Amino acid sequence: MTDLCDRTARDLATLIAGRKASPVEVTAAAIARIAAWEPRLNAFAAPDFDRAMDAARAAEAAVMRGDALGPLHGVPATIKDVQNVAGLPTRWGTPLTDATPAAADSPSVARLRAAGAIILGKTTLPERGWVALSDSPLTGTTHNPWRHGFTAGGSSSGAAALAAIGGGALHLGSDGAGSVRLPAHFCGVVGFKPSFGRIPYPPVAGSGLSHLGPLTRDVGDAALMTAVLAGPHPSDVTTLPGGLDATPAGPDLRGLRIAFSPALGHARVDAEFAALVAAAVAAFTELGAEVVAVDPPWGPRAPAVIRALWSAMLLPMTPTNAGIAAQMDPGLVACLRDAQSMTPAEIIPTITARQAFAGEVNTWFADSGFDLLVTPSASVAAFPTGQLHPAGWPAHAWDWLSWAEFSHPFNLSHGPAISVPCGLTAAGLPVGLQIAGARLEDAVVLRAAAAFQAARPFAVVPQTT
Repeated sequence: MTDLCDRTARDLATLIAGRKASPVEVTAAAIARIAAWEPRLNAFAAPDFDRAMDAARAAEAAVMRGDALGPLHGVPATIKDVQNVAGLPTRWGTPLTDATPAAADSPSVARLRAAGAIILGKTTLPERGWVALSDSPLTGTTHNPWRHGFTAGGSSSGAAALAAIGGGALHLGSDGAGSVRLPAHFCGVVGFKPSFGRIPYPPVAGSGLSHLGPLTRDVGDAALMTAVLAGPHPSDVTTLPGGLDATPAGPDLRGLRIAFSPALGHARVDAEFAALVAAAVAAFTELGAEVVAVDPPWGPRAPAVIRALWSAMLLPMTPTNAGIAAQMDPGLVACLRDAQSMTPAEIIPTITARQAFAGEVNTWFADSGFDLLVTPSASVAAFPTGQLHPAGWPAHAWDWLSWAEFSHPFNLSHGPAISVPCGLTAAGLPVGLQIAGARLEDAVVLRAAAAFQAARPFAVVPQTT
């Protein structure tokens, strides 16, 4: 049964619909794979395996009755613990939240269930998703499957770790400055942040930055999951009309113009890392695309915008006394203390600056004639847990963004971006390549990512117990 864990979601749905595999077998296999890694991996905030098996048995009965089946019928999925799952609490990685179980599913969870997915439970994140690492005062440390004791990235930490080990085919994460793409990069999986508004995300702190998106092993699965989740919803006035075409595209990228920026004109990148990404970019030329080395003019302006917005976004959770602060991640507390010094006169222009920056990025795509921009997904590979910065990088009480300067520009721009694994360092740690596009150009990003993954297939994480 365990090789079912290494099938794509599309394969599983086809096997189940054709009665060549059952939802019970598939779900039991995913749970068995997870059991081989847990609790050492520590990827679950709230496992829900008993209810998952009940749902799998109901899904099997539907197959045997000949019912109409959804596109994800019987496929196991997990939910980052920032979305409501009926019957489970929503804790956001912090002990300061209410442990009362949610009464109803969030829109995204409801759409997954309606498509037939089996929900295995809720995955871990750092406190309030404030950092791209995998330590939480509520759930402890989630470890990188490639190297125990190293970060899995964040804030969709458990989702990326489970995707890497085959603990379910589909994992829903969220991304406010790279929180889908960065853990995908650290764990060697695919992480897709669609255009803002593609997937409904009812209002939360930082609603102008946060997107929902899938983490998977396969680009085609990320496209299918996004298509299932996409479309307007009354609870989110920013949602876009229509859906997303998830039809697989061929490997031919002729006619595409791709900009390659190894540093966005300002970012520091580890030398080994930069060489791996540069070598991977050759695949796009082999696939027929025109690739041009370019540093977009807006690149160096992004850091100031995101740092001001990041602090402002977190202001509503400022600790009110020392007792509360003692229960929180010290880095988050440091960030909040810096944020307290901001005045409305400083915050409002920051929001305006974000909008202007988004316009500049999307205008650059339109005027330059580039369909896509390729960059590293981050500046470094995974590093030991319990620290905000890799060895040799400047220390700071909370500013982790120095090694993650490639992801947040596309939260600011509201455009699609995906991280696809492109190699391993000499130490055996994954490296991600980011493919980004202008707002609403999700299909082009997914097409290029699928072609790249087919041309440069990536080994799955070594199995362990």
